[in-house]
Parts: sequence; structure tokens; C-alpha cells
Amino acid sequence: MFDIIKKTLLTGIGLAALTKEKVEELTKELIKKGEISEKEGKEFLDDLLQKSEQARKDLETKVEDTVRSVLKKIDLATKKDIEKLEEKIKYLEKKGTANE
Repeated sequence: MFDIIKKTLLTGIGLAALTKEKVEELTKELIKKGEISEKEGKEFLDDLLQKSEQARKDLETKVEDTVRSVLKKIDLATKKDIEKLEEKIKYLEKKGTANE
């Protein structure tokens, strides 16, 4: 199971790491070599940029989900938990001040 997750993440990282400059450079090289036309180059560039952006978003979502899962398993307080406790402390402090 871990190997599948690892491979998926590495694939996502590879595609997500493609910067616009690298994609443009690759496209220009293919056009220069005559392997694709200008029109095909533009379509290729647009497609790769779109896939790269989607891969980055997918990777970000997977990492966030994994982190949430790990935090839940190790039973750490979340930011929301801490905020609720802070609100309760403020309420109790006000209540205690009012009774004095």
C-alpha cells in the first residue's frame, strides 16, 4: 500500500514540479527540432501547463489529507480545538471577573 502511495506522490511531484518556463523550453525545443508544428506546440504547452497545475493541486490535496490523517492518529489538538479552548477560557475569565 505504501509503495502505491509513494509512487503516486512521486509521479505527482514530478508533474507538479514542471514550471511554466521548463514546459515552454521543452515545447520550443520540440518545435525547433521540427517534431511538432507551432499549432501543436501551443496545444501541447497549454495541455502540459493545465496538467501540471492539476497535478500540483492534487498533490497539495493528498498531502493535506495525509497530514490530517496522521494528526488524527497521533491525537494532537487541531487549530479549531485550541480556538475553542481559548474561547472557553475567555468566557470563564469574564464569568470569574463578574462574580468578584
